Amino acid sequence: MLRVIVRGAHTNSAARQALIEKIIRVDHAGELGADRIYAGQLAVLQGSSIGSVIKKMWDDEKEHLDTMERLAAKHNVPHTVFSPIFSVAAYALGVGTALLGKESAMACTVAVEELIGQHYNDQLKELLADDPETHKELLKTLTRLRDEELHHHDTGIEHNGLKAPAYDALKWVIQTGCKGAIKIAEKI
Repeated sequence: MLRVIVRGAHTNSAARQALIEKIIRVDHAGELGADRIYAGQLAVLQGSSIGSVIKKMWDDEKEHLDTMERLAAKHNVPHTVFSPIFSVAAYALGVGTALLGKESAMACTVAVEELIGQHYNDQLKELLADDPETHKELLKTLTRLRDEELHHHDTGIEHNGLKAPAYDALKWVIQTGCKGAIKIAEKI
């Protein structure tokens, strides 16, 4: 009997389902967080020179959240139990960075979207290692979302996010919080 072993691939449906659940649960939490960040920023900066920029990114995030809602329903993936906490924390982050000024709001965008772009890349690699054909549609969706998040990252840079006071410290705090939320949402 010839036995073929595929390295890194999930050879059983339970492991594959666990991978899909982890990805969808954490991405739903991330898109919820992004939605709430931009809602908080817009509440403060609506009438400012970057209000329309924030509104456009928020509209994109609303669509991303809808996409993740549909995927969660399709794959029967429950949201993380921490969704309400993440929602409040993300809104507070949006309001807080906006109150620090337009550059700080854009620094938040740069920090979050940089990390999320890397996170989507890691997920794409996991899905490709498992089975690119099985995950064809999910790969297409996550690639689109990643590309749109990286466009937001570039928009944050274009609107002086890197010029925010204490940018490096702000970036570290924001990305550390996001990394913690990712770890939690992947598991619960």
